[in-house]
This record gives sequence, C-alpha cells and structure tokens, in this order.
Amino acid sequence: MPQTIPGLHHVTAISGPPQGNVDFYVGTMLQRLVKKTVNFDAPDTYHLYYGNDRAEPGTILTFFPFVDAGPGRAGPGMASAVAYAVPPGGLDAWMMALAGAAVDFDGPAERFGERMIALTDPDGLRVELIETDRGTAGIAAADDRPVDGGFHSVTLWLDNPDGTARLLTDLFGYDSAGEDSHGAEKRYRFVAKDQGRGAVVDLVTSDARSIGRQGAGTIHHVAFRAENDEVQNAWQDTLRSQGFEVTPQIDRQYFNAIYFREPGGVLFEIATDPPGFATDEPMDTLGHDLKLPPQHEPLRAQIERVLPPITIPRRPTR
Repeated sequence: MPQTIPGLHHVTAISGPPQGNVDFYVGTMLQRLVKKTVNFDAPDTYHLYYGNDRAEPGTILTFFPFVDAGPGRAGPGMASAVAYAVPPGGLDAWMMALAGAAVDFDGPAERFGERMIALTDPDGLRVELIETDRGTAGIAAADDRPVDGGFHSVTLWLDNPDGTARLLTDLFGYDSAGEDSHGAEKRYRFVAKDQGRGAVVDLVTSDARSIGRQGAGTIHHVAFRAENDEVQNAWQDTLRSQGFEVTPQIDRQYFNAIYFREPGGVLFEIATDPPGFATDEPMDTLGHDLKLPPQHEPLRAQIERVLPPITIPRRPTR
C-alpha cells in the first residue's frame, strides 16, 4: 500500500436551476462560491464549486445544476448524505440561525457520541451538520459557520457493506470505528488515519426498500484526496492490481482525477490537491467570473448565451 487516504477531497451532486442552489449554499450554508465554470463534458451546464474561504480540499461541494433536471432519489449504491463539521459548541448557534431563517431541520440527535442536525437543500439533498473536534481545531464555537471546518463525513447507502468496508480498511487505510443501529438502519463508521477534515465515511444499510435514481438532489460521486500526481499514480496501480477498473488520469483544471466504481456501486474519484482553485483567477476573487477550460474558451460567447445568469448573494454575518 503506497499511502493511506487522508480524507475527502470533494463531493459532487446534481441540482435543479442554479440560482436556488447558489442562494442556499452561499446565503444559508455560508459557503464561498470558489469556482464558476462549466461541466467539462457538457459545457452548456454550469459546474459550481462551494468551499471554505481558502478553497481547500476537504471543503468542496460541487454541483451540476441542470435547469430541467428531474427529481432524483437516493438508494442503495449511491451516496445519500454529506455532512459539514461544526466546532464543539457551535451547533446551537446554527440551530438558532436556521430557525430564524425559517429553514426546517431534524434534530438535534446524537450519532457516535456527536450532536448533529439534518436538513435538505432546495432539491432534496440531505445535508448534515455534526458537532466534532475532528478537523475543527482552532475554530471558535462562536464561529458558527461550517466554512473552515469543511466536511465531517459522507454517507454511502449500500445493500451489502462488506466489499466497501474492505476497500476502506485494506486499501485506503481507514480504521473501523464501530456500528450503530437506528430502527431498520444500520450504520458502520470508518475513519481515516489522520482524523482530520473529511476523515469519516459511514456505510448505511436499511431494510427500507428503495430504488435510487440519479437526478436533482442526489450525489453523483465522492472524491478522495491524493497529495500529488505521484501518489495518485500509485493509487491507480494499486487499485488496478486489485481488479478495479480505473480510468486514466483526467485533467479537471483544478485537480487531476481518476475514477472507479467501488464494490457497493458508488462512483469514487481520487483527486489531486494541486493545482487548486487559484490557478486561473486570484484567490481574492474566486468564483466571480465564469472560467472555462482551454478547450471550451473558443466557445465562450455561445456558452455565455446558453447559461442562465446567476446572482451571488452576500453571505450573512451571524
């Protein structure tokens, strides 16, 4: 095993029209829009990236906002929730703020000894806020924004967690951190060695029958971190040696990516930390302008005519 995976790099989901998505993640979740670009494979659609103020790996939630997307539904073989980390003591302020903004949420509840709440974005994606000291060191409890904390975890809904669990422990180097039952749902927790930002992956099985369907409000893929190209190449070799069908390296402008389907059916990506999101615009103005990869730049006028306008709201001060 060449390395262990340090945690999540980003999570990519599908949404409906972009304005409601931007209003929620910037205006309600207080994320920064760190990149406004297009789906490189379908440039008539935005690809929006939200993250912390420094646009760091492990904080990045991205969306393909299809204007005419039908509603999706999470089910076995799909990621079903993404969770932000809130510093200890910060959840109460979040609940007050959400209630004041008339945003409904479930909880608080406790999961593996950590307090949490859950809400849904405008398209039905489950978003959780979990109070933890994992990855939130130095963030004051009064700073109730999940901006610097980034991700706590992602939840994968699986029919059978065994193969995914072996991938996480035997290849990625995660530790099993126990299991929990809640009604018909069983949850198995795995944590990356360094216990830092985005270190947790939960595997969930349920007796509730559901057939997942990709669409608005569902997660498309889950990306894990590789520190550089050399580490990513080593992961590519390791995964192929274990029988996984892994793509060649793909240039995503802000990171390089390889993809494969994990045993439970979820699309996994391993993405490099460099070059990062300030490679084509200054850090101070990330997300202000529409950025296109070189292959689509000649089509800029055509693309700008097709894409719906977006107004970026001011992030409230709490």
